[in-house]
Amino acid sequence: MKDGTRAVFALAAVAVTVGMLWYGNRPVTLKTTSWEHVVAEAAAGGYQLIKTDELWEAYGQDPQGLYLVDTRQEWEYRTGHIVRAVNFPMEPSRWAEWRKRGALEAFLGPDKNRLMVFY
Repeated sequence: MKDGTRAVFALAAVAVTVGMLWYGNRPVTLKTTSWEHVVAEAAAGGYQLIKTDELWEAYGQDPQGLYLVDTRQEWEYRTGHIVRAVNFPMEPSRWAEWRKRGALEAFLGPDKNRLMVFY
């Protein structure tokens, strides 16, 4: 009987461990993204909001002078992106923003004001 009890506890421990690993590593996405969230994030990060046509104009004038960061998932980036844009995948969640903030700042370097969020 002791062997059966140990087996049940071992299986329960494995199940709990697998459940915790799954829960901790699952992608967490926002239910909805609002324009207010984008504006607040841009203000907090010191980013400049520009429209798509303004980006296209700036890209047409000097594509070498722009440093574009595509924060979509890697598979989305592979399906199509702006030429010379670099991929830095982030899940669209507050947790991902907080967790990767330091890595993104290191990725952008000291002149992070070049980053533009566009809509």
